[in-house]
Amino acid sequence: MPQEITIDDIWKLFQETNRLFQESKQEAQEEKREWEEKWDRFFRESKEKSDKAFEETRRVLQESRAETEREIRETERVVQEVSRQIDRLGGRWGDFVEGMIRPCLHDMFTKRGIPVDEVFSRARKKRGGQNMEIDLLVANTIAAVLVEVKSNLRVEDVRNHLDRLSKFKSFFPRYADCTVYGAVAGIVIDANADQFAINQGLFVIVQSGETVCIANDEHFVPKTW
Repeated sequence: MPQEITIDDIWKLFQETNRLFQESKQEAQEEKREWEEKWDRFFRESKEKSDKAFEETRRVLQESRAETEREIRETERVVQEVSRQIDRLGGRWGDFVEGMIRPCLHDMFTKRGIPVDEVFSRARKKRGGQNMEIDLLVANTIAAVLVEVKSNLRVEDVRNHLDRLSKFKSFFPRYADCTVYGAVAGIVIDANADQFAINQGLFVIVQSGETVCIANDEHFVPKTW
């Protein structure tokens, strides 16, 4: 006959169940605590690495910015120095170009049928608060050639010389009865500047070896003012 289950047996079973439950709960809490500790440690380590990486990145960027600013300042200094040297050289170079062209002007224009016998450098005149300067003025009593000299001739220089030619006789009335011609000269000539000048009726003087010559062909008909 089966043994009857008493209240004492049920109580013992309940106590055992409760003990197992408490142990299981404790183990679960322990695992949770360990997991939280691991997660906290992982988060702290990750944050520390992230902070270090951020600080390193910021340091590198600051150093890079400082180096870039230093390079910019150095570049600006070099550019300013080069500009000063070019300005100083520009005047001497312009004098050199004029000195190279001046001895050839008489023969060049005489061969083109323009009778000239005088060459003036930097002919200046002031009129009504305005100034005019001619780099090289080749003239006689019946003809005058205004020569604009540039180390680097540009289209804008040609336009400026055309404007100068249109006002020349009002500034220099002694040449009012002369036939006036225009010429531009350059050692370096920008693209289209020479053809633009020729199309406007100007002589174009270019370097040819160690001397200079007129680039216009023999059929060229110059404009007169």
